[in-house]
Amino acid sequence: MWVGSTRDLIPLERDGITIGLAPSNDVSLPFDRTVSRVHCALELVASRWCVRDLASRNGTFVNGERVWGALPLRMGDEIRVGTVRFVVRIDEGNVPGDETVGAETGPALTRREREVLVALCGPMFSGDVFREPASTRQIASELVVTEAAVKQHLSRLYDKFGIFDQEGRRARLANEAVRRGAVSTSEILGRKPSDR
Repeated sequence: MWVGSTRDLIPLERDGITIGLAPSNDVSLPFDRTVSRVHCALELVASRWCVRDLASRNGTFVNGERVWGALPLRMGDEIRVGTVRFVVRIDEGNVPGDETVGAETGPALTRREREVLVALCGPMFSGDVFREPASTRQIASELVVTEAAVKQHLSRLYDKFGIFDQEGRRARLANEAVRRGAVSTSEILGRKPSDR
């Protein structure tokens, strides 16, 4: 805990501590009138320490961002309560595979790139037995653009999705676009009948 240039060590020995203005808190800050009576709590959830704001008037901040719910803490995080700073010094104890892996998402797309992907994926959801994605000619016809324009958009889309092999790349692009959520099946199926 840093108050001005003074530093104090606060051991986290139980499953949680409260911080606030009132003397009944585990860490009482009676000298700081910007702190609420019961301002926030540090809690041990499973094997991870979290900070939770307790509807304080001036908020609890971690690394400059206001905390709106329970937020897991990492070594070196800075918690600010009023004018007091707390620097987290904990053993995270992470084991390999302990971290959640985020789902791979699609890249940022322009409006026209999204339209090309929706047209490309259209035949795959048409109910035909052979589910080949749309050809360059079919996409050009559906979007009322030249085949050269479609080829240019497809070239950029291959780069954005990291598809560099020439073999079966339209099918791979269509599958990646749907798998990574760049286009949704509802967008594909929701096209107007005249677009199909």
